Amino acid sequence: MDTLKRGFHKGLSTTWMLSKVVVPIYMVVTVLSFTPLLGKIADFCAPFMKYVGLPGEASLALVIGNVLNMYAAIGVITSLHLEPREITIIAMMLLFSHTLPVECAVAGKSGINPWIIGLGRITVAIFAGIILNITL
Repeated sequence: MDTLKRGFHKGLSTTWMLSKVVVPIYMVVTVLSFTPLLGKIADFCAPFMKYVGLPGEASLALVIGNVLNMYAAIGVITSLHLEPREITIIAMMLLFSHTLPVECAVAGKSGINPWIIGLGRITVAIFAGIILNITL
């Protein structure tokens, strides 16, 4: 019974922690979708995003996922109403490059050049997006 109580408490605290990130991001992106700003961001990014088979709005999820974390990116992705194919592409890209400031700092503390790690991860993410766009 004690294990059940601890598991329930841990589950609730994890849900609360994730909700504090995902829900506000979801709300901001939803509000942005009703303004011209999200359309302008999408129009600016659309020429680049077409190579990975994503709409311009998806660039917001990639940027937030790379700068903040995966949970914030999930909040953006759920508010964009993407197709399963597009979600697969963006998920794969974010698996290769996410939370770059933190992970590059850790790499730097380990003696690895953080710029090489960051650029390498972004490059691999872009190539993965291009390959998935071609194959899916």
